[in-house]
Amino acid sequence: MSSPPPRIDISARREGMWSEQIFVWICRIAVFAPLVVLAWLLGGVIARGLGRIDAGFLLDAPSQLDATIGGIWPALMGSLWLMGITAAVSLPLGVGAAVYLEEYGKRSRIAAIFEIAIANLAGVPSIIYGMLGLGLFVRWMALGETVLAGALTLSILVLPVVIMSSREALRTVKDSLREAALGLGATRWQTTRHVVLPMALPGILTGAILAISRAIGETAPLVVVGAVAFILYAPDGIDADYTALPMQIFQWTSSPKREFLTNAAAAIVVLMLTLLILNSIAIFLRNRYQKRL
Repeated sequence: MSSPPPRIDISARREGMWSEQIFVWICRIAVFAPLVVLAWLLGGVIARGLGRIDAGFLLDAPSQLDATIGGIWPALMGSLWLMGITAAVSLPLGVGAAVYLEEYGKRSRIAAIFEIAIANLAGVPSIIYGMLGLGLFVRWMALGETVLAGALTLSILVLPVVIMSSREALRTVKDSLREAALGLGATRWQTTRHVVLPMALPGILTGAILAISRAIGETAPLVVVGAVAFILYAPDGIDADYTALPMQIFQWTSSPKREFLTNAAAAIVVLMLTLLILNSIAIFLRNRYQKRL
């Protein structure tokens, strides 16, 4: 004699469906609520500052008296100087350190110590790096409050990020490819140069550009190492005085004259466009090299 089929508790099933729907809506709110707030803030900044952006705003020096004739040329050029030197210093050092830690010193005790130190340095507040740059570059190395001192400080700031992102990119390369190259008689350096680095290049470039994007938006380290808030000329060398877009934005927002807030909003739009361009370049390079591979 066959047993009767099990009875399904419809009330418990309905309760589970309601709980699932409530959880899904909570997750949706958690995702979209910050996006709505961010869109509201960015929309207000863009609406206020976009109309101020023109050729004069980009190519003129700032003014402390009349907000309608001030520009961001010195700050824009200072940011470009900082970004270029920071990239030239941090990228070779960061990628080289990542290659050593991942390909040569992977199982050594020194590599383990460095790995812990790098992970901790990535979470240090940026103003601490500014204090380090002040003591090391500005005073001990006697570089003064120059573009070079500011760029070296930002290089130390982004170096842990470059190392960590480069190591993650190197880890995506399969060990079988390394073993195949070594089995064909290639040296460790030849394997790294001709097999590992080309395969990891998209991830390395993406992480490096995102790290430089972080550096270009930093303010606290530049305040500590002596970036000026107001300057009428663009830097003409690594030993010149300088300012940067975040510093200029800070100076305008601190002004008692409300008219300068429009200039600050316009400078924020320019800074966001710069970051958007850098991120777009990172995505383009990643997709391009991934297609080649």
